[in-house]
Amino acid sequence: MKLKKILKIIAGVIVFFTLPSLLFFGFVYFKYNEDLPLATPSKQADILAYKMLISLNADAYKATNHIEWTFRGKHHYNWNKKDNLVEVYWKDNKVELDLNNPSNTIAYINNSQIDNEDSTTLIQTAITYFNNDSFWLVAPYKVFDQGTTRSIVKHNNKDALLVTYTSGGSTPGDSYLWILDENYKPTTFKMWVDILPIGGLEATWSDWKTTDTGAQLPTHHKLFFFGLDMGEVKTSL
Repeated sequence: MKLKKILKIIAGVIVFFTLPSLLFFGFVYFKYNEDLPLATPSKQADILAYKMLISLNADAYKATNHIEWTFRGKHHYNWNKKDNLVEVYWKDNKVELDLNNPSNTIAYINNSQIDNEDSTTLIQTAITYFNNDSFWLVAPYKVFDQGTTRSIVKHNNKDALLVTYTSGGSTPGDSYLWILDENYKPTTFKMWVDILPIGGLEATWSDWKTTDTGAQLPTHHKLFFFGLDMGEVKTSL
């Protein structure tokens, strides 16, 4: 078979598999992409944020010392929130993160402790996983974190809360527009985040569970066509 014909076949295969994806992305982008709303931080936005926290019984969350959950059936967490220690499990890996004293962090493969280049990679992976996956669990309680700003944006003629993270986490600069119900409880948020090429994508925050400590935490999200399951969420004092 001549080289020219082989290249044509390869090119045809690439187009066959990539063209539908490109068309789908283009459709989604033009249908859903939104610019980040222009808004100014204000005391009124702080008040709205406090109302959201009150609706979720934030005091119960603050008093909760331990949280356990599994993100999308892949990453399992046992978080000692009081002491800022996290056990992260995925595949054959385990990392015991000490977020206050990173030098005390320990990595394991197949239950054997390692201390080499692989451990550095595993530790950084565990931190990235935790920053992302814990946000999907406790994001509403982080609206007053250091480095955040809060603004009010009109959404369907109602006040919505725009929170921007100017520092911290894995992707500083991300913004989230919280949509609240009549009791100021979150129902969805829209995202403008570095890892997504489309701005304003919406995810649900409706599957809430009142845990054993009284803290309200989500058990499932829906993002576009995809479900983000949080597993069996458990808390203790």
